[in-house]
Amino acid sequence: MNTFESLSSSINALHVKMQYSAVQSVNRMLSMRNWLIGKYIVEYEQNGEDRAKYGDSLLDRLSESLRNGGTKGMAVVALRSYRLFYCVYPQLSVIFDLNHKGPELKEVQIQQTPSVELQFLDKQCVNAHMPLPEMLIKHFSFSHFVELLRISDPLKRSFYEIEGIRGCWSVAQLKRQIESLLYERTALSGNKAGVVDAVHNQHQKMTIEQIIRDPYILEFTGFPEKYEFSENELESRLLDNIQSFLLELGNGFCFESRQKRITLDNEHDRIDLVFYHRILRCHILIDLKVRKFKSGDAGQMNFYLNYYKKNVMQDGDNPPVGLILCTARDETRVEYATSGLDNSLFVSKYLTQLPSENAIREFLVSDRERVVTKLQEELAPYYMMDD
Repeated sequence: MNTFESLSSSINALHVKMQYSAVQSVNRMLSMRNWLIGKYIVEYEQNGEDRAKYGDSLLDRLSESLRNGGTKGMAVVALRSYRLFYCVYPQLSVIFDLNHKGPELKEVQIQQTPSVELQFLDKQCVNAHMPLPEMLIKHFSFSHFVELLRISDPLKRSFYEIEGIRGCWSVAQLKRQIESLLYERTALSGNKAGVVDAVHNQHQKMTIEQIIRDPYILEFTGFPEKYEFSENELESRLLDNIQSFLLELGNGFCFESRQKRITLDNEHDRIDLVFYHRILRCHILIDLKVRKFKSGDAGQMNFYLNYYKKNVMQDGDNPPVGLILCTARDETRVEYATSGLDNSLFVSKYLTQLPSENAIREFLVSDRERVVTKLQEELAPYYMMDD
């Protein structure tokens, strides 16, 4: 039908299709470039007329020369990975042949082979069913290959190649399955197909935004890179430091629990940090949010406090106190919560033994900045940034 809705729908569909085509093209060119760089290096190491002049310092000298020439992404660790890429995947020569005008990729249908059974047969059988070069390049970015290159066992690598293609895994999914020992777990299982099928059933399609943020893609295309790290990583680091900060005050804080689970009516919640204050004889419950304060945060803390008063307080204990910490890039809020405790009593008895809201806020603001900087520094080597 020739309607406004169909017009809008067609344009949206076209936009998404062209976006994916563009990203796939960049991915292919990036993988081709890196594989060919590896080939050039290996051929020079074997046949270069002046190769003896450089010896073991070849990659260091080459990296320096390339950087001076303005070529990004050519740190020594990157050049080493390109060389390994070429050595581990020689079969890609059928695609990256310089005699061709470009890497012509055929549309390849992914076969739903019994891959789980396949992986634990002999190597000859596996090699006969290894993914075609076209399939590898079509479904994997260079970031995928970086993870695969960490696997020294060809049989194990082939397993993750096949399952990664079958499941259309993102880089994060591939890395997670490798780290969770999917290959080893499948080998030990009596129901091999069931183990892998369970993984594929959890598959989440990668968005175009996630693909475009791939650091190798950004570096290759020349777009500025914005470091990304999960809120969970930031929250975990901040909780580590808050825990140390309060314990180092030395005025009664005793660590009791982290991510303390409380269950009510089959609903589960977790309190980020729980301390017991030996002087105040009460629990201190801490809830950290790596975002701006929301009205529901106070209600959640009151729920925790009421739960502790009803289910955890012992004879001789005073009512628990909550501490809500919300830290965003441009706003940090620290607030004590008392859930019905008389305010004058809280000020006169509790606050004399507890750090002030301002002191905690100042610590949290400066600590967030330190943690973010540290996370960025830790991410930089993985992205193979130049010196």
